[in-house]
Amino acid sequence: MTGETGKRSYVVGQTEIAARPLDPALYLVATPIGNLADITLRALETLAAADIVACEDTRVSRVLLDRYGIRRRTTAYHEHNAGEAGPKLIAALEAGQSVALISDAGTPLVSDPGYRLVGEALDHGIRVVPIPGPSAPLAALTASGLPSDAFLFAGFLPVKSGQRLARLEALRAVPATLIFFESPRRLAESLGAMVEALGGERKAAIGRELTKTFEEMRTGTLRALADHYAGADTPRGEIVVCVGAAEAKADEPEDIDRLLLSLAAEMPASKAAAEAAKMTGGQKQALYRRLLELKDRP
Repeated sequence: MTGETGKRSYVVGQTEIAARPLDPALYLVATPIGNLADITLRALETLAAADIVACEDTRVSRVLLDRYGIRRRTTAYHEHNAGEAGPKLIAALEAGQSVALISDAGTPLVSDPGYRLVGEALDHGIRVVPIPGPSAPLAALTASGLPSDAFLFAGFLPVKSGQRLARLEALRAVPATLIFFESPRRLAESLGAMVEALGGERKAAIGRELTKTFEEMRTGTLRALADHYAGADTPRGEIVVCVGAAEAKADEPEDIDRLLLSLAAEMPASKAAAEAAKMTGGQKQALYRRLLELKDRP
């Protein structure tokens, strides 16, 4: 597998810019999830300079490359040909060539087979360079209004109902915002399963066609969203579902008392109150006063 020689450049507006040479490496290039203007300048230069551009669907990627005047030949790398195409790309990398890996949209390795190629590259001592950019899960999360300090991307749920419920049950206690991809025709069914497995009162958000002309963010409880889509026409476009974590249940006073006394048996009262605050989310001063009350009891 060989790349092309000759002029390597990209076009921004009416300006043609020469791409600087790339060091031999596997470059993971994030591409727009809809709006082609979301591409980064670094991504454009990397795609223009790479010896080989590997992509899921050459026809999809050609639209982006043509938009920015990048005349690189593309080679297909997807789940159906990874076993054959992967070794060829590794051989090219070992021969000193640069390979840019892109998906149809967004960041490579998120719900595509790119992780196999990265694993093989690392096993062969090949440098892997991330070129960050658009990501549908993060775009939806930031616009959802849900907590973003901890989140879990769970990809697509299983198609079969029993397996889907089992997967959701396994995720029920995860203390983080859950992020899923879903197809339009399965959205209503999946939301119904989420209500059953996770509870209908959780806050949630549906991101559809993000960054595109008909972008939509719909928020509400899981039950409200499930009811809406159960009665609506099948939506169009690519969909991201964000679901808030289950609300933590308040500890019973008796449990907190036992915790405070247990900690106080091993450390000073002030430190015990501080540790209890970390473990329960309570206020240190209030817990300290409660511990003193417990110690003063006959």
